[in-house]
Amino acid sequence: MENYTLNSFTLQMEGLKVTEMSMHHVFFFFLFSYLVIMILNVGIVVLIIIDRSLHQPMYLLFCNLPVNDVLGNTLMLPRLMSDILRPPSERLISYYECVLQAFCSHMSGTASHTVLMIMAFDRYVAICNPLRYSAIMTNRMVMKLTVSAWGVAFVLVGVLLGLTVRLSRCRAYITNPYCDNASLFKLSCESVVINNIYGLTFTVVLFTASIGSIVLTYTRITLVCLTSKNKSVNTKALKTCSTHLVVYLIMLFCGMLIVALHRFPQYSDQRKMSAILIHIIPSSLNPIIYGVQSKEIQKFLSKFFQPKKIFSLS
Repeated sequence: MENYTLNSFTLQMEGLKVTEMSMHHVFFFFLFSYLVIMILNVGIVVLIIIDRSLHQPMYLLFCNLPVNDVLGNTLMLPRLMSDILRPPSERLISYYECVLQAFCSHMSGTASHTVLMIMAFDRYVAICNPLRYSAIMTNRMVMKLTVSAWGVAFVLVGVLLGLTVRLSRCRAYITNPYCDNASLFKLSCESVVINNIYGLTFTVVLFTASIGSIVLTYTRITLVCLTSKNKSVNTKALKTCSTHLVVYLIMLFCGMLIVALHRFPQYSDQRKMSAILIHIIPSSLNPIIYGVQSKEIQKFLSKFFQPKKIFSLS
C-alpha cells in the first residue's frame, strides 16, 4: 500500500542502486568524470578568453557549450556522488532544491540544442556568404544569438516547471537518480494531462526546430560545396562543419536513447544510468572534438607547452 504525504517539503531520492562492493567504484568513476569535465571545459573557455586569435564568432558561440556543461554537471554530479555514499533512507532533498536541480537539468539539455542551432547559423553564414561574414557576425550579433539561445531555453523550461510546481503533492519519493520534471509531477495525485501535453509539445517543437535547422543548414552548405570549385573553401567547410555535426549527433543520439528506454520499463536501471551518461559523455567529448579539429587551438597549445630555450650566459 502506497504512503501518501501531503505537500511534504522533504523528499527522498531513490538514487542509483549500487551494491556495497561496487559503491566506491561507481563513486570514483563519477568523481573522475566530473574532474575531466571541469578541467576540459573550464580550460577551453579560459584558452579562448586569453588567446586573442580565438576571439572569433565561432569560438565565442562555442563558449556557450562548455559553460552549459559545467553548470549542468555541477548541479547534478556532486549531489549524485554524495547520495551514492549514503544509505537509501538518508538520501533526502528539499523540494525547492529538487525543483532547482530539475530546472537546471532541463535547461542544460534544452540550451545544448539552441546553442548548436546558433552555431549552425554561424557556419551557414561563414560558408554560404563568406564576403559578408564579418558584416553579419558582429559582436552585437553574437550577443543577440547567445541571449536568444539561453532566453528561448529559459522560457520553455520555465513554463515546463511552472506547470509542475502548481500541483499539490501527495507523495515524497523521487524514483530517479536526480530530479527532473517527470519525477516531480509524479509526486502529485492531481491530473497531469496538461503537463503531459506541454511536455510532448515541448519535445516535438525542440527536436523539430533543432533537427530541421541542422538539416536545412547542412543541405545548403553541401550545395555550396558541390557547386564551388574552390578546394580551400570545401576543405574549410568539411573541417568546421564535421566538428559541429559530430557534437550534434552525439547529443542527439544520447537524447534519443533516453526516449527509447522510457518505452521499456524492464530497463529502468539502464535508463537511469543512461540519463546520467547523457550529461557526462557529451560534456567530456565536446572540448576534445573542437580542440582536435581547431588549428588555432592546436597552435596555441603547442606554443604553450613548447619547452622554452634557456640561453646560458658565457
